[in-house]
Amino acid sequence: MTLSLPFDNSYARLPARFHVRQAPAPVKAPGLIAVNAGLARALGLDAEALAEPDGVAMVAGNLVPGGAEPLAQAYAGHQFGGWSPQLGDGRAILLGEIVSPLGRVDLQLKGSGPTPFSRRGDGRAWLGPVLREYLVSEAMAALGVPTTRALAAATTGEAVIRDGRALPGAVLLRVAASHIRVGTFQFFAARQDTEALQLLTDHVIARHYPQADGPLALLDAVVAAQARLIAEWMALGFIHGVMNTDNMAVSGETIDYGPCAFMDEYHPDTVFSSIDSQGRYAYANQPQIAVWNLAQLASCLLPLIAGDDSEASAQAAVEVATASIHRFADIYQAAWIAKFGAKLGLTAPTEADRPLIESLLTRMAVERADFTRVFRGLAEGRARDEFLDPAAFDTWAPDWQTRLAQDPPGAEARMAAVNPAIIPRNHRVEEAIVAATAGDLAPFHALNAALAAPYDAAQDDPLRAAPWPEQRVQRTFCGT
Repeated sequence: MTLSLPFDNSYARLPARFHVRQAPAPVKAPGLIAVNAGLARALGLDAEALAEPDGVAMVAGNLVPGGAEPLAQAYAGHQFGGWSPQLGDGRAILLGEIVSPLGRVDLQLKGSGPTPFSRRGDGRAWLGPVLREYLVSEAMAALGVPTTRALAAATTGEAVIRDGRALPGAVLLRVAASHIRVGTFQFFAARQDTEALQLLTDHVIARHYPQADGPLALLDAVVAAQARLIAEWMALGFIHGVMNTDNMAVSGETIDYGPCAFMDEYHPDTVFSSIDSQGRYAYANQPQIAVWNLAQLASCLLPLIAGDDSEASAQAAVEVATASIHRFADIYQAAWIAKFGAKLGLTAPTEADRPLIESLLTRMAVERADFTRVFRGLAEGRARDEFLDPAAFDTWAPDWQTRLAQDPPGAEARMAAVNPAIIPRNHRVEEAIVAATAGDLAPFHALNAALAAPYDAAQDDPLRAAPWPEQRVQRTFCGT
């Protein structure tokens, strides 16, 4: 069966300073981990062909399909607040773009070998981070969150050295609306390359926001997309873990699943990432970090918004860009109320419902209640069981019931539809990684299948359970 992909590579047609032409580095012995057949079909691709030798060779980086124009993208970024003027794809290769029933999307290999942006790194990924991104990104998609997707993954037959250990290598074939980041704009702004900024702005507008009529409208659109995205994360207890500007996609998708995690016990200060020693990217900080990142994007766009070099134009550009950034708060708060109100079964939540929501969250934090199980328990009549002291729930519940009485019947069904029963809990992901490292992919496949239907699990499904203390995974790690 011939592997045929309908490439049309618009990013590759941008000038040479946007990227470096780079083929993936071949590996010793490609082996299939998984093909996401449902996503392949949705993209109009042949899932069976992806699982055949040529398809596996492509996923591993040993075969460049016809029509691909592999490249490593250039970008810069603030990493934990520190400026890096040149980052770029150090372990990823953009094969190209396909025009599919889902729209124009990138196909990118992650872990495909060194590039000029690797900064002394090996450009490879070991099996654990590949499986983590596959599981979590597909779970996010099933939960309805805008995200990059995992189309396929392959082992390499080669070892990757991390912390002095030899670990099995792997490559992920990732799908995204694009891989253009805030850091992409920063790369050219730092070089005062206004021509490239204009080309990039025009490219992003055409690709993602065709209704935008210029750089300010683009900024408005990205601000709104990110505000809604962060509200989605917060409503699921998701912590990205490394919200650097080079990890914020201007498309509004969740991108770059490194030390990410879903909370078990709720607390707003929760941090999992081993590299976030100061808690910069803690759960509660994610909205304000998004604003900080967007302010960097706004700074990049100022010359285009101003239109000329006059002082008056520059000042006017600052004022309108600042106003655009300030709109994040209203959009985010409205989305947050809508999401958390729906989690309580409310059909039309308003700002007046905020005290009810925040009172529950405060009690959850004090009583070390499990985030996912409390909200799912509201639909199943067992939420109080998740509190160390059930009285904390009991004294909150009457106000909730009073508020529910103002809405139509059917709150249980409404809550079950928005509160997942199964999430990719750290300890389950870790179990799958440990087993796969030993050669057993069965736990990975079982968990991936369960995460595809996160709202449907029976109450006795063991994957719904919170971890015992000895099972908790409290630190997650970047794969580089």
